[in-house]
Amino acid sequence: MSSTQTKTAVLMILCAALLLCGASPAGAVRIKDIATFEGVRPNQIIGYGLVVGLNGTGDKTGAAFTTQSLNNMLKRMGVTLPSGQLRVKNVAAVMVTADLPPFVKPGTRIDVLVSSLGDASSLQGGTLLATPLKAVDSQIYAMSQGPVSIGGFSVSGAAGGAQKNHPTVGRIVQGATVEREVPIRWQGKEDMTIKLHQPDFTTAARMAKLISDRMPASAARPVDASTVHFNVPGNYRENLAVMVAELENLSVEPDGVAKVIIDERTGTVVVGENVRLSTVAVAHGNLSIQIREGAAVSQPGPLAPQGAQTVVTPQTDIQVQEGADQLMVIESAATINDVVKALNAIGATPRDLIMIFQAIKAAGALHAELEIM
Repeated sequence: MSSTQTKTAVLMILCAALLLCGASPAGAVRIKDIATFEGVRPNQIIGYGLVVGLNGTGDKTGAAFTTQSLNNMLKRMGVTLPSGQLRVKNVAAVMVTADLPPFVKPGTRIDVLVSSLGDASSLQGGTLLATPLKAVDSQIYAMSQGPVSIGGFSVSGAAGGAQKNHPTVGRIVQGATVEREVPIRWQGKEDMTIKLHQPDFTTAARMAKLISDRMPASAARPVDASTVHFNVPGNYRENLAVMVAELENLSVEPDGVAKVIIDERTGTVVVGENVRLSTVAVAHGNLSIQIREGAAVSQPGPLAPQGAQTVVTPQTDIQVQEGADQLMVIESAATINDVVKALNAIGATPRDLIMIFQAIKAAGALHAELEIM
């Protein structure tokens, strides 16, 4: 595939994605997809444990905390060993983390993430021993134990090796059993608050009006760009689950600030639907310079005088090509569809778009936030 064909293919993919974004409005989404009810959130729990059964890929002898933990565990089981005789190459110290969902009940099983704490090279084939998981209040909320799955492998030889995924971090599906419920004051509440994931005054106002229309007695009102406060009607105070189920499925059209997101490391450009431009002319040059180095070899002929030598002469071939791109004019209040068509007409690649949008912003013609990642 030629460079021209490659450029065309990349532009077609980018334009198709941008046109899909611009062809249809943002549309309405459910409240549950853009906001949460105050108090209904997960809690983080963490624990320290040991993974055993490793095939020589555990912590080295320099990991003193692993040796101490193993020694303490063996003492609780009635096994006492002289200091310095423990070898921990089949054992690894790990941190176990998990998210405790809201309203989870004792006996429920949740997933846990196991991460190496020492210098183990792999957790493949290991088994996590019983590990208590605590929250910030130092109370035990779950117990974790089970075989660790890393979803990959790590092998090595004398001259090299191969690795898939990250072998020192694994997961235990349903590897923890909840022992304690997080207390949440739920029934009997007289008022509630909804928190937007992306703060926006317009979205908050629309959501408050939607709730007021659905439940006139709620007197819903936006407190700020991320908070909507409302009263709980009397007939719902002892049955909040039904009220929340009704409200979270209401559809609201979210709003947001017009943005152009640029990732210079990957050449990614994402243009929001509400981006507008003033009248501006754009021309982006396409300069290509190729330099080829070579050598010409001249050898003495059969009748050359005695002492003649082979001569190597360096040669340099320089080719310069400059594209004949035309100056394109983008009219005032152009939509994203218009912008894509105009930039496509001058043959702009994703890398070119980065420079073009920066230049348009500097000229004051881009009416959107330009965020460079």
